[in-house]
Amino acid sequence: MKGIGKVLRFIKGYKKYAFWNVIGNTFSIIFGVFSISMLIPFLFVLFPSKDSMDKQVVFTEKPVFHASGTWLSDISKYYMQLFAHQYGIQFVLVMLCLFFILIMFLKNAFRYLAAYNMAPIRNGVIKDLRNEIYDKILILPLSYYSAERKGDIMARMTNDLTEIEWSVMQSLEMITVSPLNILVIIGALIFMSPQLTLLAVILLPITGFLIAKVGGTLRKSSSRSKGSMGILFSMIEETIGGIRIIRAFTAEKIIHTKFREENDKYTTIMNRVYRRTDLASPLTEVLVSIVLGILLYVGGHLVEGPGHALDGPVFVAYVALFSQLVPPAKAFSTAYFNVEKGLASMERINKILNAEVTVTEIEEPRQIKTFDKAIEFHHVAFAYQRGDSGYALQDINLKIPKGKTIAIVGQSGSGKSTLVDMLPRFYDPSDGVITIDGVALNLLSISQLRNLMGIVTQDTVLFNDTVKNNIAFGMTDVTDEQVISAAKVAHAHEFISQMEKGYETNIGDRGGKMSGGERQRMSLARAILKNPPILILDEATSALDTESERLVQDALTKLMTNRTSIVIAHRLSTIKNADEIIVMQKGTIVERGTHTNLLAQNGVYRRLYDLQSFV
Repeated sequence: MKGIGKVLRFIKGYKKYAFWNVIGNTFSIIFGVFSISMLIPFLFVLFPSKDSMDKQVVFTEKPVFHASGTWLSDISKYYMQLFAHQYGIQFVLVMLCLFFILIMFLKNAFRYLAAYNMAPIRNGVIKDLRNEIYDKILILPLSYYSAERKGDIMARMTNDLTEIEWSVMQSLEMITVSPLNILVIIGALIFMSPQLTLLAVILLPITGFLIAKVGGTLRKSSSRSKGSMGILFSMIEETIGGIRIIRAFTAEKIIHTKFREENDKYTTIMNRVYRRTDLASPLTEVLVSIVLGILLYVGGHLVEGPGHALDGPVFVAYVALFSQLVPPAKAFSTAYFNVEKGLASMERINKILNAEVTVTEIEEPRQIKTFDKAIEFHHVAFAYQRGDSGYALQDINLKIPKGKTIAIVGQSGSGKSTLVDMLPRFYDPSDGVITIDGVALNLLSISQLRNLMGIVTQDTVLFNDTVKNNIAFGMTDVTDEQVISAAKVAHAHEFISQMEKGYETNIGDRGGKMSGGERQRMSLARAILKNPPILILDEATSALDTESERLVQDALTKLMTNRTSIVIAHRLSTIKNADEIIVMQKGTIVERGTHTNLLAQNGVYRRLYDLQSFV
């Protein structure tokens, strides 16, 4: 149950609601005990106490208080006799019934007060937890998403969070109220009969131990079920994303079989989880009933035995009050089982919340609003995992002066994208340092650094929103005229104007309603509107047809004018005019120079160029 504290820490912001929730529950429980205690005077009115000669016992003086069931019995007899003598039996019965109704009204009024104040706590905590998870996802390094299944991350943010909402938060009140209820009832039982209550206190922990023993394995099974659900989410996400390939290779049966096997595994685990969860209530009721049976036997001896240690009406009230232990005990055990199940989800969510953020900002970063001189790589090396001997980049030394166009070429896996990803600090170097205008990147404001850069990638990322909002993404106070002007430069205005609602048209999931060339030009329009001094182009035209490539390349040429540009390209014909071409192989720079110089060297670049020319 230690993990519950990781959820309860969010309650700090809802102290006012928690206070009134505790007040409401406390008074609701107290009035509930009073309502059961009303049995004693009611029974005394109906069945007056008699002595051994079968004469009614008459109290001439008010009994002196002492903490025991005997005093409770005597004081009830005294007042019932007094009121019956003064006002009559019928009046006493009416008053007892009215008093009982008042107590029940107060009990339920305070119960509603507690529930009323619990709602903002439960929903607020889940809201805060959801916000914290989403905020963490926004700052986690890209390497985290490379190592994790996307579907599993989605499962943690949806199913696991819902599990916490239902299993933990809905059980939170039971966990706090049920023990309080049990303590108040046991306190009243001690007052009525210390002997019987001592026996109950000895027996009840045994039942608690058995319940905990059964629930001990629940969290492990629940954790396995969450992992299996994450795999199912991943399979669904991959199936939707790769449906064309699945159909093209007639792999429907293979994929279907794999999904059914995982789905059957998940179902088997969940059957085990639900069976153990459903065992909580009946197991608790049976165990408490055994304890109650033992108390009935012992209590009967106290009533009928020598000295009549316990009055019959008090014993009836005692049994009725003890039976009220069953609902909170059942509620507590059910809540305990549900919390154990929910904490398995909390552990999975904590893997996100506790994941290391490798790219961080210092407390007082330097402000940077302009780019004036150069970007420099000083003996930079990078490995995706710390301590990994297989470096993706090694000993990179590179200077990119302002206003120059630097092209980076090489075979797939040579480290080109990793190199440029370190400029906006998607990754930080494992060794060495990168500077901009002589200042190390890790000393600068991350947001201001990234505002200096515009990035256009091969895999165009668009959002399920309007054309206008996609072009103006991440920017504020942008006018319609500025959006249209950027679209014209990117050769996108013509096809946007032909859309049903123009710039207010929703483009669908990832821009699925448009062609690849149209999506790429939309991405370019976004970079043009941002108007950054540094431009990063990561194979921006490699996936386009000839006509689309010509339009996009023309837009790129306009975009690169008077800007510092870093271009990753597979098609060497597109970077002939670069000021310098960097040739990479296996994470190192093997050649550098202009297009003409590199061809003359007759090395790696020449082989790449000849291969493309041959093709």
